[in-house]
Formats: sequence, structure tokens, C-alpha cells
Amino acid sequence: MPSVGLVLVAAGSGTRLGHGIPKALVTVDGVALLERALGVAREVKFDSIVIAAPATHLDEVRAIVAHTNIPAQIVAGGDTRADSVRAAIAELPDLDNVLIHDVARAWTPSVVFSRVIDAVAQSGDGVVPTLPVTDTVVVVEGDRVVDGTDRASLARVQTPQGFPLPKYRDLIATADPAATDDSTVWRSAGGTVRTVTGDERAHKLTTADDLAHFTGTARVGIGTDTHAFADASPLWLGCIEWPNETGLSGHSDGDAVAHALTDALLSAGGLGDIGGLFGTDDPRFAGARGDVFLRGAIDALAEAGFRPLSASVQVVGNRPKIGPRRHDMENALRAILGVPVSVSATTTDGLGFTGEGKGITAVAIAHVGLG
Repeated sequence: MPSVGLVLVAAGSGTRLGHGIPKALVTVDGVALLERALGVAREVKFDSIVIAAPATHLDEVRAIVAHTNIPAQIVAGGDTRADSVRAAIAELPDLDNVLIHDVARAWTPSVVFSRVIDAVAQSGDGVVPTLPVTDTVVVVEGDRVVDGTDRASLARVQTPQGFPLPKYRDLIATADPAATDDSTVWRSAGGTVRTVTGDERAHKLTTADDLAHFTGTARVGIGTDTHAFADASPLWLGCIEWPNETGLSGHSDGDAVAHALTDALLSAGGLGDIGGLFGTDDPRFAGARGDVFLRGAIDALAEAGFRPLSASVQVVGNRPKIGPRRHDMENALRAILGVPVSVSATTTDGLGFTGEGKGITAVAIAHVGLG
């Protein structure tokens, strides 16, 4: 498989968004556009990532990148897009291909990246994602229509745009600073540009109206699960094994934490519950670990156009003691979901099913947003 680098163009001032800060730092539902755009690296393997950031806000960009825990190099962008791309590509190692992507298209789903990567690898040409033009497009002079166009031959161009890196590195080094589209640089040297199908979620945020389209897209879901202790089983809770602890009964591994979190994710996406997605007695899931259900929920969310943003789980029960291994659970769950997950625990002062030491209940909340 050819090696692939990602250049994330994030140096724009964001003036037309009206927030008074660079576009990459603007938040939607509490998450910066840069963080959202970087999230694709959890689903698509890149051999190197370079971010062209606002020269005046490098520390803020470093903090966001550190929070994501995604390895990326940060360089100061230039006055124009071409300048920023040039600076970023100069820092990429020798790779086969490069994808260049706008942070302003932060909701672009990973499938579009995969299409571009595959097409560049197969063709050796430049590749751009496109969507058809649905409105009638005309040529005007002043307030008068002077000509029409055939929209069947028109397309809306998106990012990421992909190219063989060695040739593009040479081209961008001497490219016109006024070039606003990466494929234009490629075509100016006689290169062929091919297309793959884009996605409406890759809409570019330019104005306050664009931002309003995505604001409020976060959804919240809740899930609960309860399992009784069963002496014959090992204990799996929060997708980690608990040696020397009594296990939980269930068709699968009885991981109440993973199951509650699965229900919360599905609930947030309006996708039903774990029983509806996996069945309650499907032999394929006999003894299945909790991560199987969590990954299945993530896949279902992706198909519906969503991705996890954060989650929280509370364990209700007398045992095991969660505190000593709380961080182990959080790390295991975060590794699966790719987002922050907090874990807490409580008891019921001896009341009810859990208070009598008969089992464990887990209550989970999950936030999901547009993928």
C-alpha cells in the first residue's frame, strides 16, 4: 500500500465567520473545527500529518493537537492558501502520495478520504471529490443574464484532494500564490485530475450562516444495563478483565458497562438499542466481549452520518472497587471509541439488587455529532 501524508490547511483567518479568531479555533457544540477535522486520522491511517496553522495562534493549535493525542507536526501558514500548502508539504517526509484538506470541511467523512487515497494509488493522477450542481447556473453582466450553462457538465469541488507527492512537491514550490485550489496547481503543469464522489457533509464553513447549519448537531443518548453475578464466569467490566473477581451472567460476557454505553451510543443516533441491533440470543455473540458491541454501534453511527464525541458511565454496585482501576477502564473505552470517556462509581447504601450484592448496574450517557 502506498504511503500517504495529510496536509491540513488550517491557517485561515475566519473573518467571515465573525468570531474574531482563526477559523480552526472556532468551536461548534464545544469542539474546535481543527479537532473535528483531525478526528479522521483515527479512522484513516496516515504516515505523516502536517498542519498549516495561523502563525499568530500556534500555541492554541498545539494545545488542541495535544488534546486529540493524534501525532501531527505544526507549521506556520502563509498569507495565501498556496503559501500554507507549500510550507506544510516542505515538512512532509518522502512519501508516495499526499492528501490536502481544508479544516473548514471538518465534517468530511472518512469514506471520502478513502476514495481519494484509492483513486490516487490506482491512477497516479490528481484526484478530487465532487458533487453535482443542482441549481441552474447562468452568466451575468451587472443585473442581466447574458448566457446559460449546461449544469450536467459542472461539479462542485471539495477536499481532500490527492496527488503523487514527489511531483506535487515540485509544483507547489513555484506555484502562483494566488492559486486557491490544489488541483489547479496540478492541472497547470498538464496533470490529469480525476474525480470521486464527494459528500454533502463536506460542506465548507465560510460564513456565519454556514456555521449555523452545523451548530446544535450534537445529540445525547442514555443507556442502562444490569447483570447478576455468576460464579462460573470471569468478570469483564469496562472492556477490561478483573482477575479474582466474580463474573456477571449474560449471553455475551455480561459487561454491563460496555452494554450500557452501546445503548447510549445507539440512543444518541436514534438507532434503537443493543437488542435490536445484535439480538438477545444470536449465537454469533455468545460470550462476545463488550468491544464487539461498541464497535458495532460506532459502525452503525457512521452509516447514519454520526460519530461519538464523548461519553460517561457510572457503575452502581458494591463490588468490584472501581477506583483503583478507573483509569484502566477509561483508557480501554477511549481506545475503542476514540473520544474521551469518564467512569465513576456509586453504591445504594445496601438497598435493592445492587445493594444486596447480587449484581451490577451501569448507566451511560453518550454525545454524538455529525460524522
